[in-house]
Amino acid sequence: MKIKNIYIWLTSALLVACTTVPISGRKQMNLLRESTMLEMSFSQYQEMMNASPLASQYDEDKKLVRKVGHKLADACEAFLKANGQSKRVKGFEWEFNLIQDDQVNAWCMPGGKIAFYTGIMPICQDELGVAVVMSHEIAHAVARHGNERMSQQLSTQMGGMALGAALGQEPGKTKDLFQLSYGLSTQLGTLAFSRRHETEADQMGLVFMEYAGYDSEAAIAFWSRMAELSGGSPPALLSTHPPSEQRIADIKEFIPVAKSMAVKK
Repeated sequence: MKIKNIYIWLTSALLVACTTVPISGRKQMNLLRESTMLEMSFSQYQEMMNASPLASQYDEDKKLVRKVGHKLADACEAFLKANGQSKRVKGFEWEFNLIQDDQVNAWCMPGGKIAFYTGIMPICQDELGVAVVMSHEIAHAVARHGNERMSQQLSTQMGGMALGAALGQEPGKTKDLFQLSYGLSTQLGTLAFSRRHETEADQMGLVFMEYAGYDSEAAIAFWSRMAELSGGSPPALLSTHPPSEQRIADIKEFIPVAKSMAVKK
């Protein structure tokens, strides 16, 4: 049965076109249909928001998260349109929430479903800090990193079972894999994005910041503050790849590139 599943999995993969990640230009093969990922994301996001202690709509930090989120989402869409890559955000339904929790974390599901935790707000400090985190999370969604990660997990942990079959036969395990793929909890988030994905999200986020009118150099100060936290127990956002001198150096090196790429035509 597993051999048959793997055969079906590989056959399906051949039907999925190889795409190019915006900004980085990396060739990418995702085995899952993006429409299916969006459908699953919208359902999971609503479920998580219903079960989470959300900040009041009058909360100033929540207002800031939403303000920055919409500004960056607009800039992201405009940048992609200007570069002929609007399909990357087709079907997105942007939504921004703030969860009352001490976790130093934030995440973005497919389709632009984003959540910040109150624990990260003191590290952000201000609008620029929020923009650093927001642009990084938006970049993960636009680059479809979660799709890549979940494709790998379905292949290795569930014998190459197709997503539809996995949802029908093992919905609980599939839900766990989805959460793992997007770093949605401290328990499952330890296997989230690879170093390549993190670097790609850093670079894409810097471009989106500049396109939105934010100074991307704020990323240096933010990740330096995060690096200070990694000396003890790393916060959830750094569960696999805590910021290092190399990461900050890479950001410094890419900032001039981001500024040049973000020049509006």
